[in-house]
Formats: sequence, structure tokens, C-alpha cells
Amino acid sequence: MARRRRRSQLRWWLALYAALLGLSTLVRLFVDDAPEVSVGMRATAVPEFRAGTTTGREVPLIYRELGSGAAVLLLHGSPGSSREMVPLAEHLAPARRILIPDLPGFGASRANLADYSFDTHARQMLAWIEELGIEQVHVVGYSMGGGVALRMAEHAPDRVRSIALVSAIGVQEFEWLGNYHMNRALHGLQLGLLWSLRELTPHFGLLDGALLGVPYARNFFDSDQRPLRGALERWEGPLSILHGDDDVLVPLAAAAEHRRIAPHSSLDVFAGKGHFMVFLEPATIAAPLRAFFDAVEAGRAPRLADASAVRRAEAARPFDARTGAPLHGFARYAVLRMLALSTLISEDLACVGAGHLAAQGRISLFEAAGACFVGIYIGDLLLFFAGRLLGRRALRMRPMRWFIDEAAVERSAKWFQSRGLAAIFLSRFMPGTRAPTYFAAGAVGASAWRFALYFALAAGLWTPTLVWIASGLSGELTRNVEYFQDALPLLLLTLVVLVLLLVKVVLPLFTWRGRRLLVGRWRRWRHWEFWPTWLFYPPIIAWIVFQGLVRHRKLTLFTAANPAIPLGGFVDESKRDILAGLDAPERERMRVACWEALPAGLDTAERLGRMRAFAQREGLDWPLVLKPDAGQRGSGVLVAHTEDAARAYLDTTQDDLLVQEFAPGWEYGIFYARLPSEARGRILSITDKRLAHVVGDGKSSVERLILADPRAVAMARYYLAKNGPRLDDVPAAGVKVAIGDLGTHARGAIFLDGAALASPALLDTVDAFSRSYKGFYFGRYDVRVPSPEHLSRGAGLLVLELNGVSSESTSIYDRKHGVLHGWRTLTAQWTLAFEVGAQNRDR
Repeated sequence: MARRRRRSQLRWWLALYAALLGLSTLVRLFVDDAPEVSVGMRATAVPEFRAGTTTGREVPLIYRELGSGAAVLLLHGSPGSSREMVPLAEHLAPARRILIPDLPGFGASRANLADYSFDTHARQMLAWIEELGIEQVHVVGYSMGGGVALRMAEHAPDRVRSIALVSAIGVQEFEWLGNYHMNRALHGLQLGLLWSLRELTPHFGLLDGALLGVPYARNFFDSDQRPLRGALERWEGPLSILHGDDDVLVPLAAAAEHRRIAPHSSLDVFAGKGHFMVFLEPATIAAPLRAFFDAVEAGRAPRLADASAVRRAEAARPFDARTGAPLHGFARYAVLRMLALSTLISEDLACVGAGHLAAQGRISLFEAAGACFVGIYIGDLLLFFAGRLLGRRALRMRPMRWFIDEAAVERSAKWFQSRGLAAIFLSRFMPGTRAPTYFAAGAVGASAWRFALYFALAAGLWTPTLVWIASGLSGELTRNVEYFQDALPLLLLTLVVLVLLLVKVVLPLFTWRGRRLLVGRWRRWRHWEFWPTWLFYPPIIAWIVFQGLVRHRKLTLFTAANPAIPLGGFVDESKRDILAGLDAPERERMRVACWEALPAGLDTAERLGRMRAFAQREGLDWPLVLKPDAGQRGSGVLVAHTEDAARAYLDTTQDDLLVQEFAPGWEYGIFYARLPSEARGRILSITDKRLAHVVGDGKSSVERLILADPRAVAMARYYLAKNGPRLDDVPAAGVKVAIGDLGTHARGAIFLDGAALASPALLDTVDAFSRSYKGFYFGRYDVRVPSPEHLSRGAGLLVLELNGVSSESTSIYDRKHGVLHGWRTLTAQWTLAFEVGAQNRDR
């Protein structure tokens, strides 16, 4: 079987991956990958900290030391090591004792730490200089090292003689997106990606020392810059700030804010210099640093008490959140690119994020709308050219059919051909229609130039409007930020929800179709029969776990309920094997519908040939039913009314299939169970399956009839997709139009409780048929009969399928039953499944 071959190949590849990953892990565990300690470097150890307290463990600290005299501590950035600070150290020595550590977790001090934050690094540096017997030290913090320096001053101000911030981080408002929670989300995503790359790829240690590795990501994820504003405001000692005006990573505005809130500080701005001047042009900053140290040691450097009244007044002014530093250089380019790319995932959320950044002053409103417009424009042109290059045939193949429905494209093609410009504009404001409309425009051969112009006009109205609304709402939050700073993440989430409500709820209210779809969505939540599995099934799963682990001491015991079926029919059972087990000589009262296997290893022509031979042998005509051998809940089932329809289905389906006779009549689900100790089984439930239909009025289209129907509207999206080619048809008054074709609830069938049709005669028929299948005790038959009377008499039953232990008593979906009835029925069903399994195990 091709399906089994593919699974075998998949298991082989997974096994190979697991083996390589395991071998790689062993190599990383037993091969010493510690970095080489250069000549002149020294080694010691410092305590490990987590959240401000020691863990009782020590971690390595490798450092360099130059010169003698007053101590100067040079702290590198992240990612980085002491190596980048050596050129500056050489300009500062030998007049002073220069200490250059590889901060724990970085460089030659590589170790797996419990906490990589700069607060932890600050505590480790203080422990180290105490071990060295240094009473006071000048601290120079470069980039991330600035955060370490400020935290050192907070924890031990008497040990820090002065602070120099070189291209250093500081206040949170000027770091990346300007908000701790938004930044942490980005850092968390980065950390997850880098950790996955390191731990889930077989690299045999090659990535353990990567510059942009997990320690770098952990450093920013574990660190909180919010306390640094207070640290700067409270620092009383000398403070020098050195910054390049072309720094693309930490904006000059951050340095200006540091100077403002520390009124005794000095700011030296270096024209044309960037973030890396500390090691690219160390002589440039060595001179002002030496002068600063000289002034501190001579007692001439200003302290907080020496600040002027003007500077104190300026420092006392609250920070205005609306005047965030505009991004520039690399940071601006990265953010705008990120916004454009994120529209390919969610246009609405990208526009919300862009509006928030504009409200903060990080980018202009024009840039925010422009970045989103470019991303949206590119995304929709890609849809158009995908339709042009791939055509409609591609929609029948994976993965295209997972994202764009073929029926929706067919209808959009008609809409586009008849409406053109109007279709482009309307689809922009109608959720769910954009992708099929633009793909259809390409598939029908629309002019690329005309389409590009139409879309530019539509997106030119839509995108700036949405970004402007998001900016306005976010601006209101920002203007009052001091009142709700602690609740800012919740308010930002509220902003996202408001904009999504505008797009998904408010705009659809302007059309009758949109209002009916909202009604349908509401009814899906109101009526439990439409609830998603994650909402309905938790109590059932909890009951299964209770039965398995508490009552029977074996969670999988239920899989022994049907020894004739692998796993008892819990998942992925073969319909072919089950039907073959049932396929005894024809019986007058109950028999299996004729069927033939269509293996995946055959091409379309060979499978069509088998279908023709099967139909001729059994005396059948179209329609015929095609279904996956291992399908679930009606997935992949087609009632093929013509050979062309069957060919199109076979062209796009590579799984093992069955072809089966189509049986007219009434469809029922009969749930049967028998304990192995019992001489006679029982019928637990009967489900009367009705195909959904609408009734024409001579004026309304099929689409309007579906949307107007009080029940069909709850599954409107499925019915509209299913009936796409005929949605514009207008049935005559009184004509019934079937809008579903299978007796499956997930595919629109209406389930009613048919318990009234149960009878001793029906049980006799089903019980005798079931007992002929050795090893079957528990499951649901899907049958067709000529009439309800035939079912009650137990005569003329045609078996379409037999489902095993995971099948349901689907009569629970009758509208007259509440959700408590559904839970009671299914818990009783699973209790019986475990009892059957237990008796089979004991036998």
C-alpha cells in the first residue's frame, strides 16, 4: 500500500533524524567544547545567581588584566567578549589597572547559567572585585554592559567609583519597540528559534559557540531594562556618557534621555561614529575617558549634589511617552521590513502593530501605512500570479487546497468577470473573499496591469484607514500611560481586539450577507451541536482518563474492545479490512454494500479501469462513492456522479481508496455493543441522518436561501463552499434543493434521535450479523434502508461502514438534547468500552 509505504519512509527518516540527534547530543556531552583560554588570560570562579539569590553553584570567569593603578572595569556587550574591549584597554593602560572579563556565559567563560540577566552579571562582577580586594572601581559599560554597570551601582554604590556609558543601553523606552512586554515577546521568539536550532538539529557541537547563540538571546530575554531609569535617576556619583550620532542599534536619543534624567552627567557625542566605535576607533573615546577618570580621581568630576537648578528641573520633568525616539538606520529598516512581512501572516494584526509604533513616535504614520501597504500589495500580487501561473488545477493539489477553496475561486472568477473593479474593492472589505478573488483574477487571465492598478486603489484606501484607526486608539492609551502603566499589556491586547472587531464584526454589519454570517457564527456558539471539539470533549477525555488510570489501571484498555480491528478501531483503521471481515455471503436482511479497493500505487487510468470493471461486475451505474480507506468523519468522501468527477478526484488523491455502490434511501447510524460474557448484544442508539436542504421561493438564490435558513446559516461557510457553482441559481417555488450530500454531521447532515425505531426484530438482525464477525463487540454501523419501516422490521439493511471504538452515539446531536445529555451518553459509552476491553483482556 502506498500509504503504508509513505508511513514506513516517514518512520525511517524520523528514526534517522533521532539517531543523528542522539549521536550529536552524545558528542556535545562527552567532547570538551570549552573555548581555548588565550595566553595572558586568567581564570577564577564567581557565584551563580538566579533572580537575585545564589544557587550554591560557582561558574567560571575568564578575564584579562593590563596595567596597574586605579582599577577600571571594562564590560563588553551582547553578543561579545573581552576581546572587543582589548583595543580600548591598551589605550587606557598602563596608567591604570584594566580588568576585562568575559562575562559568565560569554566568550571563554562559557557555561550554562540559571540566569543571564545583566542584574545577575552585576552581582557576579561585585563578587569578583571583592575577591580581588578592590575597594572601588571605575566601571565602563559598553552596549549591554551599560545595564550591568547601572545595576552594580544600584547594589553597591560605595564600590563603584564612577560610571561611563559607551554606546550603552539604558531606559526601556528607547530600546527596540519601546515597550518591555512587546520587546520580551520578540526576544522570546528569538530565543525559541535559536534554542531549537541548537537543541533540535544534529550539529555535533558546531553551534554551541555561535556568536548569535542561546546565551545572547537569553541575556536579552532574562533582562529587564525598566529599573534602569530609576538607577540613572538615583546615581549620585560621576557619570560620563559617550555616544555616536550614527548609532543604528542604540539611538542617540537614548543617550540624551540618560543625560537628562542624570542632571550631573556629561554627554560627548561623536559625529559620524556608530555603535562599534569602542573597538573600531578606540583612540577616539580613550582620550575623553582618561580625562574623566583624572577628574574623578582629582575630585573635580560633578556629582548629583553639584547639578545645577536648571538641570534638576529638566530631570524632574516626567518622560513624555508620545515623544519616543524615532527609529533610524538599521533599526528603522528592520522594523519596517518586519511590518511588511507580517502582513503575509495577518494583515489586521500588522496594521495594529504599525499604528501602535506610529502613536509612539517610533515611525511616522506615513511609514507605518506604507510598510503595511507594501506587504499587502506584494502578498496580493503573489496571489494573482499564483492564479496566473498555476491555474485552477493547482487548487486540487496539496498544499494549495489547504488554503484556498476551489469552489470559492470558481465563484470569485464569475464575480470578477462580471464586476471587475467592484469585485476588487468589495473583496478588500469582505473578510474571507480576498484570497479566492485575487487568485481567480489571475486564473481567468485578467490584465496584470489593470489588476495591479485596481488593487493599488483598493489597498490605498483600506490600509491607511486601518493603520490610522489603530494609531488613534493606541495614541489614547499612550497619552494616559501614567495612569495604567501596570496594565499596559492588557490594554494593548484590548487595542488588538478592538481593531479585529472593527474588521470582523463592524464592517460585515453593513451588508445583509455579513449580518447573516455573524448570526450563523453566534448560533454555532449558542447550539452545542456545532461546538468545536476542544470545547465539547474535555469532560469526555477526563472521563476516559479516569476509567483508564483509576478504575482499570490501563489507559489503553478500550483498544481491546474489538480484537478483530487494530486498536479496536480507535484511529486509522482500514475500512477495507473491516468490510472484508463483514463480507460474508449475501444475507436477505442485512448485507455489506458492494465495494472494491483502489490502491494508491495505481495511477488514475488504472484505478478508473478498476472502477469500470467493478461497476460492470456488480451491475452498477453512476453515481459511485469514493472514500479514503482510512478516512475519519466523512473526510475525503465523494459521491461521483460522472466519470469526469471521479477522474478529477483521483488525480488529486494519492491515498488508498475504496469505491462503493451508491445506495439510495434513508440513512441511519446504529450503535451496537455486546459484552463478551453476554449471549445477546444491545442497540445503544439509533441516529436518523437527514441531508440538509432549502426550499426555493422562485426569487432567492441558493446562497440567499442558505443564509436565510435558521439552521443552515450556522454552517453557512461549509454549505456555501460546497454549493459554490450553483449559489447564484434561483430554484422555483417549492423545489427542494439538497445542500449536503453525505450523512456526516461535520459535512452538514442533520442528526435526529431515532430511538423510536428500535425493535426486537432490528436487534435480532444486527446481533446475528455482528456475531458473524469474530472479534467485533462494540461500534456503529452506518446503513441505508428503503424506508424507516424496513429499519424497524430489521429488513433490507445495507451496511456502508462499520466504525470501531472511537465512534459516537450520534443521536446526541438531535436539537432536542442538551449538552448534559451528550456528555452523559458518551461517558456511559466509554464506560462500556472499557468493560468490553476488560472482559476481552481477561479472556
